[in-house]
Amino acid sequence: MFQEKSSTHVFVLRAVLAAVMIILAAVLRIIPHPWDFTPIGAMALFSGAMFRDRRVAFLFPLAALFAGDLFVGLHRLIPVVYASFLVSVFIGTSLANRRSILRIGGAVFLGALQFFLITNLAIWRVFDTYPHTSAGLVACYIAGLPFFSNTLAGDALYATLFFGTFALAERFFPALSEPAGQPAH
Repeated sequence: MFQEKSSTHVFVLRAVLAAVMIILAAVLRIIPHPWDFTPIGAMALFSGAMFRDRRVAFLFPLAALFAGDLFVGLHRLIPVVYASFLVSVFIGTSLANRRSILRIGGAVFLGALQFFLITNLAIWRVFDTYPHTSAGLVACYIAGLPFFSNTLAGDALYATLFFGTFALAERFFPALSEPAGQPAH
């Protein structure tokens, strides 16, 4: 019985810490920042890695993203952007209980890359900014490269902060650490 309470206590502590960090990411998104230099991609990866309940892992970042969009504005590409962040949550699930600098770095790159590819494809397809030809698509991707570098830099910085802070919390508060073989919350 004591073991169950202890396990439940660890679950709650880890979930609360992860939730606070995700809410912080949503708040950071609405303050002024360079284009696409936000914590949202890192938040999605972190959510996928840290929440055992996959419904929470996928829904919490969407709720935080929507709350931020109410402040920064709604737009036609929201379904595509949200879908892309769901892909990042899915990428983050591969980090659950297998977090390392190399794995997190690979997930950050993959998350930023898929966001760049998906959202620029949508921009090319939905808007008339570029001709709807292969040359127009290439031009759209080339024009988006500065945004990709900002996305990658923001994701890398915030993933370092989120995963690093959580790792430090686990180190200084061993009760937050899960036994080997247990999935992350």
